[in-house]
Amino acid sequence: MPPPLPKGSSANAAHILSQIARSSRTHKALLNLPAELQFQHNLTNWLRAMFQEQANNNVNNVLAQGNTENGSVRKRIVIPEVPAPKGLKKIAPYWYPYTTMTKMRWIGRELLEVVSTEFRDRSMEYYRYALESGVTTVNGQIASPTTRLRDGDRIENVVHRHEPPVTSTPVRVLHTDEEREFIVVEKPGSIPVHASGRYFRNTLIEILVNDFGYEKVYTVNRLDRLTSGLMIIPLTVASARLLTAEFTAGTVKKEYVARVKGKFPEGEIVCEEPLLTVDRQMGLNIVHPEGKHAKTVFNLIRYDANTDTSVVKCEPHTGRSHQLRVHLQFLGHPIANDPVYSEKRIWGENVGKNGIDTTPSDERAPPTAPEHLQSLTAKHGSPECLSKDVQNLSLSPSEDEPTNTNTTTDTPETIDAAPQVILNKSGKPKEWLKPKPTVPVPTATKLLPRETGDDIGMGSPVPLSAEAVGVITRLRNMKDEDEDWSRWRDVVFRTKGAMNPHSLVVTPPPLQRRRIRGNKAGFVNKPPGEEEQEQGASTEVSAEGSAEGSEAATTPAVEAAPQYTTEEIKEKIDALEPLPDVNTLTEPDAVRFCPECYLPLHPDPKPEKLYIFLHAKKYTTSLGAFETGMPEWAAEGWEWDRSE
Repeated sequence: MPPPLPKGSSANAAHILSQIARSSRTHKALLNLPAELQFQHNLTNWLRAMFQEQANNNVNNVLAQGNTENGSVRKRIVIPEVPAPKGLKKIAPYWYPYTTMTKMRWIGRELLEVVSTEFRDRSMEYYRYALESGVTTVNGQIASPTTRLRDGDRIENVVHRHEPPVTSTPVRVLHTDEEREFIVVEKPGSIPVHASGRYFRNTLIEILVNDFGYEKVYTVNRLDRLTSGLMIIPLTVASARLLTAEFTAGTVKKEYVARVKGKFPEGEIVCEEPLLTVDRQMGLNIVHPEGKHAKTVFNLIRYDANTDTSVVKCEPHTGRSHQLRVHLQFLGHPIANDPVYSEKRIWGENVGKNGIDTTPSDERAPPTAPEHLQSLTAKHGSPECLSKDVQNLSLSPSEDEPTNTNTTTDTPETIDAAPQVILNKSGKPKEWLKPKPTVPVPTATKLLPRETGDDIGMGSPVPLSAEAVGVITRLRNMKDEDEDWSRWRDVVFRTKGAMNPHSLVVTPPPLQRRRIRGNKAGFVNKPPGEEEQEQGASTEVSAEGSAEGSEAATTPAVEAAPQYTTEEIKEKIDALEPLPDVNTLTEPDAVRFCPECYLPLHPDPKPEKLYIFLHAKKYTTSLGAFETGMPEWAAEGWEWDRSE
């Protein structure tokens, strides 16, 4: 696709109108809204369609940027940005095919349990409905919420990605060494290094490739998303191996600067407390005797009485996750604006000084709605609880649709079964696993870990104490509150909106034996008029492609339940008791919903909340010593907005 025409030209106006006309032919109105809101809804989708035309050709539209010295074409990915408050950078939401392999801790567990314990951005009700809609496949076959994952399974999922805003402060390339093939950059706070969670395009790696034109970059160490500062980025495998060996051997000298609470003691302060990650989801680390060895040396630079804070030089001798933040907290001087390790609402008045209790405890509690949303969940049901009666919201399985439910007995056959159904010797489904059309199948007959609170500590290598459980629970609630309790506002189980894009088809990645590093699933545009075709057509293609592999060829293909169309879902819902419009379920001025996936939209954060007072100032390696200037917040007498 050629680049867009200059603004203001009549040709460009015709181009925009053609985009609107094309998108309006395939747009489906999913909401029963007043005329004004319906117009806003349609306008949003028209704008989204225009962005998709540029951004969804193999996930992004790739434009030629010019010829390099050797004659090859360097390419750049154009990422559409949307208007954002001063100090913030935002990009338009987009559909993204997420591909991963089964992790060790997932083996033998049901898919819904894994998804709901690994992620908390959406409600339990959303995750179940998304899986029932057929947007997730395992080894090319549509998976169900009760599919058990096995070692080597490939999981693919289509998500509508809403990347959080990041700072508008640009990434800076401080030094380029073409001979030794590395660069030195300064990363602003709020930008993660790698793709993780809700971040993909707003990451350091993607920015260096897309905005700066580097074909490939290799990160051998990382900074926390909230931390700013210097990073040495190799550009080749050989350079990456050299620098990795130095970091592994501990010969790289690192120097950070931080602004901490209180008057830090003078002289050299050494902290060697072991650190342990007790919650992967929250990224929480604590001082624990079973943790990994960590050592940090601190020296006071300056004390500012006007804010009762100190600027401190930090020299980590090891590279543990959150090492500086946790060691400073242990010493009683946490980073002044750290949203996790300096927050009294999470740790109490002592704020984790000298560590917390580590005596194991079995105390757990199920999640509860915040006080101001309890009336909403009492009326419509909690989106975090699947044990309630929602049978009338589920489409009854037909006689020809294989179903895997939570009511199967724990026999060896069901535990080690193929993802969809067990076949007998003749290749037909066993009758006792084939539901009768007149017998309703219970939607859920057991409580999953997230419903009971038992997901707290599932990723911890040691049993948690009651104090640690309380810290994690309060941290989760505070995160929900900062995001306007979005998962408690989830309305997808009331609207049953589409879970995948209408105009795009996910193309599966190549077979394992033909795959190159980094090759994964992508999107292709559907030809006009094919938006209404059955989802089963793409399922058959995926099944045929996976059958070429040796593993898939030994497992008989099972016809998966089709994804229901919007019309079928609306017809089912219309037969139920009338429900209020999604935009009136909560305060109209406090929350908005994405018109594509009905995600409750998070309020924009304040720019000063996007980073913490921790900066990687200097690295000394065999490649040389590299240093940045002091950050703005390290200046003498500096003050900042400390309002909530």
